[in-house]
Amino acid sequence: METRARWTLVSLLFVGGAISYLDRAALSITAPLISRELNLDPAQLGIVFSSFFVGYAIFCFVGGYSADRWGPKSVLAVSMLVWSLFCGLTATAVGIVSLLLVRIVFGMGEGPLCANINKLVSNWFPRRQQASMIGIANSGQSVGAAIAGPVVGFLALATSWRTSFVIIGAVGTLWVLAWLLLAKDKPSTPIEESAEALAQDDAALAADGSPAPLSTYLLRPAILSTAFAFFGYAYILYFFLSWFPSYLTMAHHLSIQKMAVVSVIPWAVGATGLVVGGLVCDWIYKKTGRAIFARKIVLITSLGAGAVCIGVTGTVTDLTSAVTLMAIAVFFMYASYNTYFAIVLDTVEKRRVGAVGGFVHFIANLAGIVAPALTGFLVQWSGNFKSAFLLTGAIAALGAIFVAVFVRPPKPQLQLQPELA
Repeated sequence: METRARWTLVSLLFVGGAISYLDRAALSITAPLISRELNLDPAQLGIVFSSFFVGYAIFCFVGGYSADRWGPKSVLAVSMLVWSLFCGLTATAVGIVSLLLVRIVFGMGEGPLCANINKLVSNWFPRRQQASMIGIANSGQSVGAAIAGPVVGFLALATSWRTSFVIIGAVGTLWVLAWLLLAKDKPSTPIEESAEALAQDDAALAADGSPAPLSTYLLRPAILSTAFAFFGYAYILYFFLSWFPSYLTMAHHLSIQKMAVVSVIPWAVGATGLVVGGLVCDWIYKKTGRAIFARKIVLITSLGAGAVCIGVTGTVTDLTSAVTLMAIAVFFMYASYNTYFAIVLDTVEKRRVGAVGGFVHFIANLAGIVAPALTGFLVQWSGNFKSAFLLTGAIAALGAIFVAVFVRPPKPQLQLQPELA
């Protein structure tokens, strides 16, 4: 029964993630239509893209703290209801001010998602499976982004861009019903952990056995460096999520129909990266018995490779090369995704996982405020996307370097024989 409950939970999180990115990517897909109707220039459109992350970044931390206090099941239900409502209310926008207000509250609704996914994975799965499960649960997000192009593009062209937001906003309410019926905060029996995992948990506790103060975790070099690397990851993600459709129409002169199809390719490739990265990370852990070592190898290699690919994309001029390089960049970017939260799970006591994970996610998602707006200004200033691509790659590369230098285990890890799966 517990095995079935675990996979039911992961399946629901997968679908919830798909809905979140379908809703989030809808604005990027319909941006050419919205900007034409509301008379938005590239700089204004960049500000609109960034506005989502004003609410989102703050509520990453708020949502994680709330999960520690009230449980992730209730928090996620409220989160999905709020973001679905305000996704639908995007249809009521009549100008840049109303569009900004709706997007900010929409972002507040989506903010708790990832921290709560990680809290649930921590509650339901042993350490040796957590990176894989984070990858599988979150791979729904790239699937949602992949189908957003054809789904939202078709709805917008068949009806209107306003109607498309109402339809996709309604989907989230159906998910909430299934979630309330099927999900639980934690299993009825405790999960079995390895000796190394238990030793790491002990290292995270104060001398009296209570969790260390929250500030102790937040100021650790390993946590701050992981947060900055996650910022580099997020800068790639939100640059791509916000501007890639417009890049295809502006730089390569694709129609809305062709753009909607071509934009699927990097997201589909990225979905495999999420799963592969988690599996490789857990495989290295099982072979070496060194959790932090496994996370660092995958993070540094993947984020570094993604940074190189995204930078090179800015120097090519043909569509095939650009889409191929972006697909490879998104694959490697997503391959690193599991490692940021896995490092949190490896170094933080369970009762602080939600808040610390939310803090790391908050820092990362400040990139969502910076990247879309800065890209808009760079494009308007330079007349092309080259400088935006190069800046994105440089920030991600710097994040990989920070992890290589500063992320260390909380105490010397025990040398164990590799665990059996």
